[in-house]
Amino acid sequence: MRIEIVRKEFTELSTIGEMFIDGEFFCYTLEDAVREEKIPRETAIPYGHYEVITNYSDRFKRVMPLILNVPGFSGVRIHNGNTSADTEGCPLVGYTKDIDFVGQSKKAFAAFWRKLQAGLKEGRVYLTITKGADH
Repeated sequence: MRIEIVRKEFTELSTIGEMFIDGEFFCYTLEDAVREEKIPRETAIPYGHYEVITNYSDRFKRVMPLILNVPGFSGVRIHNGNTSADTEGCPLVGYTKDIDFVGQSKKAFAAFWRKLQAGLKEGRVYLTITKGADH
């Protein structure tokens, strides 16, 4: 399974993107602001290509998606949430978007989780993060 996050909207607080799964639009994403220099818990992860697995999260007290080998970061997970206050570098998912906000996040994460589980049964899952062509 291939997941792609295309970052499109950039503010001082957050980055809004679009998530595609195997080439089809799935939902919107919200991450911390993209910065040249990392500010702990306030910076989006670097553009790149990563493997995604699932394992137990002490923070969430359940099995969650984990993005592997992110340079300068650890414990980066895809999860639900609405604003940059809900993330520490992790991509959040949602079905609606506004400035510095994604909505219907729990519903989007539940659907994402089902797709991810199915993808992992078939083989490895990879995430690519890119910048939209118009930015």
